[in-house]
Amino acid sequence: MESRDYLLTELKEIEKWEKDQKGIWFWEKLTRLPFRLLDKVTPMFIQKKIGRLLDELGSYLQNGGQYLVSEKAALQFFEKKTGIPILDLSDIGQASLEEMKKASFELTKNRKHAATVQGASTGIGGIFTLAIDIPAILAISLKTLQEIAMLHGYDPKEKNERVFILKCLQFSTADVVGKEAILNEIADFTNEERKSTEVISQLQGWREVTLTFTESFGWKKLFQLVPVAGILFGAFANRSMISDLAETGTMLYQKRRILERLEATSHLESGHEQQGV
Repeated sequence: MESRDYLLTELKEIEKWEKDQKGIWFWEKLTRLPFRLLDKVTPMFIQKKIGRLLDELGSYLQNGGQYLVSEKAALQFFEKKTGIPILDLSDIGQASLEEMKKASFELTKNRKHAATVQGASTGIGGIFTLAIDIPAILAISLKTLQEIAMLHGYDPKEKNERVFILKCLQFSTADVVGKEAILNEIADFTNEERKSTEVISQLQGWREVTLTFTESFGWKKLFQLVPVAGILFGAFANRSMISDLAETGTMLYQKRRILERLEATSHLESGHEQQGV
């Protein structure tokens, strides 16, 4: 386990990152406006398709469904990138924070490339392929966050973990007020008693999470409505989105591990003091 000084230093870096996230450009406050415009010009059949996707994400929270990713693949990826023999998630949970971060950064590179290709390919047809791109990028986003969770030793098959994953999803696209609220919600996520009492209310808010996510990148997708020219915009929007999302997931999962290890260190020190007495 890392030293207490090291953990506190890493925690300060993450808290600095969190503080930086609370400052946004003025034009980001207008993110809902272009999406409403997009809503007005989008054919009903496309809107219904997106609506079904949001309903599916509610199912994702309940049982994971088709969005759950392969644990075996994540274990193999971690072992390949770090050289550490891994049998299950608990082995990853015992690895160093630096190894977890390293694996997450390597994963981010792969997912950014996949998102870029996805955005470029669906940007060819403008508004009609946009209906394909939005569900696809949401699926890539969920996959990326689940893999980052496993690369930190957490299991997305657990309902509580899927709540945290959607909170990461929401955080990456929320405004200043939203980011602060989410940080407050997940600050004590390791508290088992709190998790059990709040999980129902968290699940009930899943639609707000997904709608916030969809609305927030509406402005990024606006230029993708133009056929062919949408290739460039689609590739850039998807790449930047997954980059921001992966950074958010890595930072917040690193913070959880740090807080857990600080707590374990405190208990260990307390036990030694009692033995000394």
